[in-house]
Amino acid sequence: MPLTPDCPIRTERLLLRFYTEDDLDAVHDVQSRPDVTRYLLWGPRDREEARESLRKKIASSGLREEGDDVTLAVVLPETGTLIGDVLLIWHSREHRQGEIGYIFHPDHAGHGYATEAVEVMLRLGFEGLGLHRVTGRIDARNTASARVLQRLGMRREAHLVQNEVIKGEWTDEVVYAILEDEWRARHER
Repeated sequence: MPLTPDCPIRTERLLLRFYTEDDLDAVHDVQSRPDVTRYLLWGPRDREEARESLRKKIASSGLREEGDDVTLAVVLPETGTLIGDVLLIWHSREHRQGEIGYIFHPDHAGHGYATEAVEVMLRLGFEGLGLHRVTGRIDARNTASARVLQRLGMRREAHLVQNEVIKGEWTDEVVYAILEDEWRARHER
């Protein structure tokens, strides 16, 4: 079941690749923005915090055991601009469970890039890792992220009231999920 994606991965409009140390400026540009981190557990990061985050992203290149994650940089191939990243976490071998996540620069919102890139991670989870179920968890206030998950065919399964403290305030969490057979049925159409 272990999985190391064969990168780069090309989609219709994007290139997904492993992170390198040369990506520090782009990572800092995204992670230092309050509008990006508004619904995340962490706030805007300074350059050193972004460097540490990049170090972890570089190390997140394969799924070898439960708890591992793989993070891929999302790049516009015609310009080489890094616009965000996508993540797949392997939660359980026994129950074949995983989770997806994503962060994108607001300058590139509204073009369907997140949906296109996350679709790759779902394919890696279901076809590459053999997962049965993949979830996506978001802050309930993040309606744009909810639309991404819905476009991917994920269903809203739970609304956890005041589940987390984010930046000093209690917030609700919403959980979306899709099963392997649901994902396959969408792709057979």
